[in-house]
Amino acid sequence: MSCVTAGLNGSPESVAAAEWAAREALLRAVPLRLVHADEWPAWATIPAASAQVRDGWAHGLLAEVAAELQQEHPALEISTRLLWGPPATALSIEAADADLLVLGSRGLSGVKGFLIGSVGMATITSTEQPVVLVRAPKQPGEQPPSAPPKPSRDVVVGVDIQHPCDALLAFAFDEAARRDRPLRAVYGWSLPPLARSAPALEEAEREMAPDIARRLSEVLLPWRRRFPSVDVEERSPIGGPAPQLLHAAADAELVVIGRRVRRSPLGTHIGSVAHAVLHHCPAPVAVIAHG
Repeated sequence: MSCVTAGLNGSPESVAAAEWAAREALLRAVPLRLVHADEWPAWATIPAASAQVRDGWAHGLLAEVAAELQQEHPALEISTRLLWGPPATALSIEAADADLLVLGSRGLSGVKGFLIGSVGMATITSTEQPVVLVRAPKQPGEQPPSAPPKPSRDVVVGVDIQHPCDALLAFAFDEAARRDRPLRAVYGWSLPPLARSAPALEEAEREMAPDIARRLSEVLLPWRRRFPSVDVEERSPIGGPAPQLLHAAADAELVVIGRRVRRSPLGTHIGSVAHAVLHHCPAPVAVIAHG
């Protein structure tokens, strides 16, 4: 069934994620599904809790958040479900028939960003559906993720002109169109370390930048034609992809990045650029599996 699914564990971040997911479900005209995995460590401490007590707490949490969201969005169809098993596995299975999965993430200490945690990372790398990470406000007076975004905020997408990224661009253009927001497409690039002197940078900007800008335009052209209503700004600055993307995303409404999973004997990784953006971007981040 087409829907937007949000994972709840009782933390402020997961509640913020559910609020974001409710608005996204309305944008897509699909139901919202709130879920809690039985083995997900609860935000509230339940001393010596039996399975029956844990189930009661989980059902109460789901019902409470669903009721609050229903009051705020009367037209939205909302359902709840208690899942069984390890949270990353259960969430991934639940996301299989959803449009996207929305999770909460804590802000890094002293930094407006994400602390993904093992559940979030494992879920991202085990599902092919888009996963959106949302954080809760940490500073007094900070605008919560659930508040209506400012009209000037854009959707930002990190583009890789070296590899196919159709799924990434399809999601980004669709989100910009649904929100009636401009789309900023960013491709950061840099020179080899030995060529990073000031004269080399100047020469690169003179000789390489026009070609890179042209290639970025070529990647985006089919999607511009498919979504003619979306106003697109193309950026291909010199600099590391992660810092350039984070700079562009400072005031974004939504940031869209791709993940290229690399497996090693030490575990599954999502790539350094995606990792940096997930940990340091203050805006909601959508992670799209592609390539």
